[in-house]
Amino acid sequence: MKLKLVLLLLCAAGAAQAQMYKWKDAKGVTHYTDTPPPSGATAAAMKSYGAPLPSLPYELAEPAKARPVTLYTTAACAACDEARAMLRARGIPFAEKTVNSNDDHAALKRAGSNGQLPLLLVGRSKTVGFEQVAWDTMLTDAGYPLTRILPAGYQWPAPSPAAPPAKPAADEQALARAAAEEAARSQRKPPVNAPPDFQF
Repeated sequence: MKLKLVLLLLCAAGAAQAQMYKWKDAKGVTHYTDTPPPSGATAAAMKSYGAPLPSLPYELAEPAKARPVTLYTTAACAACDEARAMLRARGIPFAEKTVNSNDDHAALKRAGSNGQLPLLLVGRSKTVGFEQVAWDTMLTDAGYPLTRILPAGYQWPAPSPAAPPAKPAADEQALARAAAEEAARSQRKPPVNAPPDFQF
């Protein structure tokens, strides 16, 4: 009886953490499946439904809260790829900021780089360029575990631009809405049987 109960709980736990995939085939048809998309699929995005992802162990949660890790990268950068792989292999939770535009470059310089990538921030400490020994030492000094203890199912956040696009100001949004409403009103036609000077 106990064995059946344990098996039932294991099955329920697996179902609660089901993964859903959204992808498009060669004809442009969007599919939603619980299995990874085929190799020819495009714009594949994975979503997780059900129970929330497991929380970080205390030994990892404390340094991640006190000294969060941020990695600045760019496309076609071998050192950036090595840096990302090293952080993942060690099991370090980190936020990745991509540098592609002029605004991103300005944000990179404000963060402490002279333009060189990758840039690693661990709390208030920073280092430019990838050197594994130096990075390992910096992470260890910040209290991060030497070996990977991330829980199963952990997913790193998706990379985001170093300088996210600015949102329009509230006044600009209000003006845009008013202009759109005025344009919609001007396109309305009066009823066919209305007198010539009829207005809504």
